[in-house]
Amino acid sequence: MGTKTASGPIRPWAAKSSRKSADYRVFNIRTDRKVSPLTGAEHDFHIIESVNWVNVIAVTPRRELVMVEQYRHGSDTVELEIPGGMMDPGETDPVATAVREFREETGYEGGPARVIGQVFPNPAIMNNICYTVLISDCVPRHATVFDPTEDLITRLEPVAGISALISAGKIRHSLVIAALYHFEIWRAGSDSERGRGG
Repeated sequence: MGTKTASGPIRPWAAKSSRKSADYRVFNIRTDRKVSPLTGAEHDFHIIESVNWVNVIAVTPRRELVMVEQYRHGSDTVELEIPGGMMDPGETDPVATAVREFREETGYEGGPARVIGQVFPNPAIMNNICYTVLISDCVPRHATVFDPTEDLITRLEPVAGISALISAGKIRHSLVIAALYHFEIWRAGSDSERGRGG
């Protein structure tokens, strides 16, 4: 039996209707009814609506990453991660959110912050973006301010050892690994620029 394949470019599915299915405070679930451009058949799709997120790559003057350890309910494990969080209502600038979240979770601050990458956390079922924000020259300057459900420990890990931590399974959060890959791309570009300038 042959396999049916599309001819030409992939086309978006036309929306017939959309309704909110559930509200769980940190995310909503939306049900969309859409039409297949290949068959004309209608199907329901359940979309997790969430605000955008930020992950923070924070580097100290000693070339260490400011990281956090915290318990994660989904995996029922304690994970080594980078700081980050959700954009609050009214926040539209991922850099401002990153600076705020980083200060609250670790007490650290640094130099100018910049977005160095972004990903869709799971485009199959989610509608949000996760930004990677780089902050350099980070030093401790404030007391931490945790949310009621947060319990974090700050860890400093040498930048040179991050790949080994991933390979050893010490860093397992997929969005953290994606952010660290953006950092590697940024570092490679910065090294090339320094090489051309020298």
